[in-house]
Amino acid sequence: METMINVIVNGVLGKMGAESGRAIDADPGLDLVAGLDVGADLALSISQHAADVVLDFTNPTVVRQNVETIIDAGAHAVVGTTGLSETDLAELDARAKVKGVGVLVCPNFAIGAVLMMEFAAKAAQYMPHVEIIEYHHNQKADAPSGTAIKTADLIAESNPQVNVIPLVETELVKGARGGTYKNIPIHSVRLPGYVAHQEVILGGLGQTLRIRHDSIDRESFMPGVCLAIKKVASLTGLTYGLEKVL
Repeated sequence: METMINVIVNGVLGKMGAESGRAIDADPGLDLVAGLDVGADLALSISQHAADVVLDFTNPTVVRQNVETIIDAGAHAVVGTTGLSETDLAELDARAKVKGVGVLVCPNFAIGAVLMMEFAAKAAQYMPHVEIIEYHHNQKADAPSGTAIKTADLIAESNPQVNVIPLVETELVKGARGGTYKNIPIHSVRLPGYVAHQEVILGGLGQTLRIRHDSIDRESFMPGVCLAIKKVASLTGLTYGLEKVL
């Protein structure tokens, strides 16, 4: 018989938290033991409900503190909240290893988005002129998205020579060329009607290649959310990216 995994959703009143709660409830291998939001005592809830895993969909301003609390309470963490820096990731990795727990940080839970990132990194080996455009709803708290940052990380790792030839250009409006991360321009669109969308545009002699993923409903993330919850207990330390457990 499959062992039931006790799960807390932290940020259950948000759109992703609420959708995740429904998905966890519907999964026979998962037990939603609590849904928390602003003002709740996370450490106490982990103890009271004997939580195995805490899924965090909160806010970039509190995500590091939340993950520290989860680790110190001896639970595993699945983190969908963006905003963790490279320093945060390294320090949380060390903290989790000391406690012997797993932390799985996923910039995007959609399987198609993970494939989009992998394909873009592969394509950049052959077409090293790259820009990223990401589109999200107008209530998203940060820009660029974690998915865009993760995509740029993978591209830069795959080909350190991306965009090495500087353009001769003048911005007539500051920021018109987007923000640059690891030498890759990232453009963030925030408008009502979008959920989560990203395209990577690669240019070459006489050609362009566009690799795009669209999440038109938050249910697209739920298979990845449930998979991450089931996989995180097999990890020790911090793992960055759903592709690491596929």
